[in-house]
Amino acid sequence: MKNYFILFCLLCTGSFIHAQTATYKEKYRPQFHFSPAINWTNDPNGLVYYNGEYHIFYQHNPFENKWGHMTWGHAISTDLVHWHHLPLAIKEENGIMIFSGTCIVDKNNTIGFGKNGAIPMVAIYTGHTNTNQSQHLAYSFDKGRTWKKYAQNPILDLHKKDFRDPKVFWYAPKQYWVMAVVLPLDHKVQFYKSSNLLQWALLSEFGPAGDISGIWECPDLFQVPVAGNASIKKWVLTNSISTAMQYFVGEFDGISFHNESPAGGVFRPDYGPDFYAGITYNQLPASQKPVMIAWANNWGYANDIPTTPWKSAMTLPREMTVRKDADKWILLNKPAEGIEKLKGELLADESVLVSDKKTYDTTGTQLEIEADMQPSTGSSGVQLAVGNGHYAEVGYDLAAQKLYIDRSHTANQSFNKNFEAPGRFEIPFVLKDNHLVLHIYFDNSLIEVFANNGEAAMTMQVFPADNDNSVALFSTSGAATFNSIKIWKMKSTWE
Repeated sequence: MKNYFILFCLLCTGSFIHAQTATYKEKYRPQFHFSPAINWTNDPNGLVYYNGEYHIFYQHNPFENKWGHMTWGHAISTDLVHWHHLPLAIKEENGIMIFSGTCIVDKNNTIGFGKNGAIPMVAIYTGHTNTNQSQHLAYSFDKGRTWKKYAQNPILDLHKKDFRDPKVFWYAPKQYWVMAVVLPLDHKVQFYKSSNLLQWALLSEFGPAGDISGIWECPDLFQVPVAGNASIKKWVLTNSISTAMQYFVGEFDGISFHNESPAGGVFRPDYGPDFYAGITYNQLPASQKPVMIAWANNWGYANDIPTTPWKSAMTLPREMTVRKDADKWILLNKPAEGIEKLKGELLADESVLVSDKKTYDTTGTQLEIEADMQPSTGSSGVQLAVGNGHYAEVGYDLAAQKLYIDRSHTANQSFNKNFEAPGRFEIPFVLKDNHLVLHIYFDNSLIEVFANNGEAAMTMQVFPADNDNSVALFSTSGAATFNSIKIWKMKSTWE
C-alpha cells in the first residue's frame, strides 16, 4: 500500500510536469480545444468562474490512457480559449473514485468552514465504489489549487449502486442551494435543497421523460435568456443518455421543474455522435450568457480512438439562448466569445456556383469555415479533410430537408466497429428562403458545426490521413450557390 501511494504521488507530480512541457504537436491533437497533456479524460466537472479565472475540472486517469482510477484533473483560463494546467485536484483514495460533480464558490460561507473572512470553494462530487455511489464534498481556500475532503463524507447517500453526478447552484429567491442529481436506471432527476451544503432534503423528482433509451447521467439546471429579449429567461434542464444529450425547457420554482417542451419530443443540444456530459459554468458574471462545455467523445468507442499520449478532448465553450418556435422552445448554441482571436490567414471566395466540386488547397486541418449558401436540389455543402479519395462531409439534403454530417469516407475508421457504423448523422432541418449558413470549426480530429446561427449543432471526430488536408464545396444534383465562403487558418492555444 505504501509503494502504491508513492507511485501515485510520483505519477500525479509527473503528470503536472508533463502538462507544463507538453509539445501539443502530436498527430490528431486538437489545437484550440481543451485536452489533457497525457492520459484519459471524460466528463467536464466543476465548471466555475471565480476571481477572473474560469476553472475546468475533468474526469481523468493519472495512470493510463484509458478509463479508470477516476480523479479530478484541473486547469484554468482567463478567456475560455487559452488554458493553464494545474496539479491534480481531487484524487482517488481508499477505493473511492472521484466521479462527476460540480464546484461553487461559497461567498457567504454558508458551510461555515471559512475563518477570518476566508471564502471556501466547494466541490460536490460522486464517490464511487463497486457497490455504492454517494455524494461527497471537498473544499479549498486557495482558489482550487489544493483540496481537502470533508471528514464526514458522504453528505448524501441513498445506499444505491447508481446515484450520481450532482450539479449544485444557489437559488436566490429562496436563499438555499439546489442539487440536481440522477437515478440513472430510473430515468429520473432528483432535486434537493440545503442551507449549508452539508445536509440535504429532497424537493422533487423529474422523469421519466424524453429519451429513455439509455441510462441518464450528468444533469444540469440553469437559466437561459430568450433570444432577442435578454430580460426574459427560461430554465433549461439537460441530461446525458448513454451516447447523447437532451434538454427540456420550462420553469423552476425552487421546488419542481415544470417542463414546457412538447410531451414525447426529444430535443438535443447537439445532434452529432461526439457530444456528451455537457454542463454549464456556475457563477459567471451577470453580463455573460450561460456557457456549456461537453466531452467530445462517445462511450461506444472512446477507449479505442487512435490518440496518444492523451485520449479525448472537450468541445468549444458554447453560449446559449432559447427561442420559441411554434409550440416548442429551441436551444440555440454557438461558440463563446474569444475564439475569434485565433483566426489567422483568410482564404475567401464569393458568388461560387458549384455543380459538382470545387476544391481549395488549404493544406491544413486546423480551420474555421463559414459558408453562406443556397443548397442545390440534391445534397450540397462542405467537405473537409479532402485527399486521396477521403473526405468528411457537412451537408444539406434539400429533398429530404435534412442537415447531416458524414465521416464514412474518412481514413482511419477500423479501430472500432461502432466508429465505422453508422458514419452518417442527420436531423430534420427546414430552411427559410432556401438559405443556409454553416459555421464549421475543424481542429485536426474534431469537427463542430453550427447551422443558421446555432439553430442546430453537430460534433464529430475524424482521424484523417497525413495528406487529407484540403477543403471542397460540393453538390450532388443541380447547382448550389455559395454566396460566400471564408476559410481561416486557426492558431494554436498551446503555443
